Amino acid sequence: MTDTAARAGDRVYIDKQSPDAYRALAATAETVKGVAAAAGLDRILVELVNLRVSQLNACAYCLDLHTRAALRAGETTRRLGVLAAWRDTELFSPRERAALALAEATTRPADAGAQTSAYAEARSALSDEEISAVIWVAITINAFNRVSVMSKHPVRESPAAPARP
Repeated sequence: MTDTAARAGDRVYIDKQSPDAYRALAATAETVKGVAAAAGLDRILVELVNLRVSQLNACAYCLDLHTRAALRAGETTRRLGVLAAWRDTELFSPRERAALALAEATTRPADAGAQTSAYAEARSALSDEEISAVIWVAITINAFNRVSVMSKHPVRESPAAPARP
């Protein structure tokens, strides 16, 4: 690959520069999607985890992508709007709350107290298979977040989107 094809300004699009590594990550994501489905995690819960982790990592590209995916899966704009403050609402089920806490603890592994608390909450609301699946979803989106943040993948206006005043 030429240098210019894998660059955006001062950043290297590492997914384009190292396509074999990116394909391996994409294959892992497909496997994790199957693990989540087999564990009984619905698409909305998976997208909530993807979005919350992407919020914590400030990944604009993944936030854009997974907001659209969550809406397609049937998530409401109201819940998406308050996801960053999910603990302060009554809009999320105990199962969703446990998954979000576990996703946050996975994203911030140095916070041992949060891990202990998240695991206790997860144990009361999720099966072992669900706990494992949530952690794998969080690990995978964390990896994609880092690819996009470090590559500075752009979020552009859709060609079909109306112009803003």
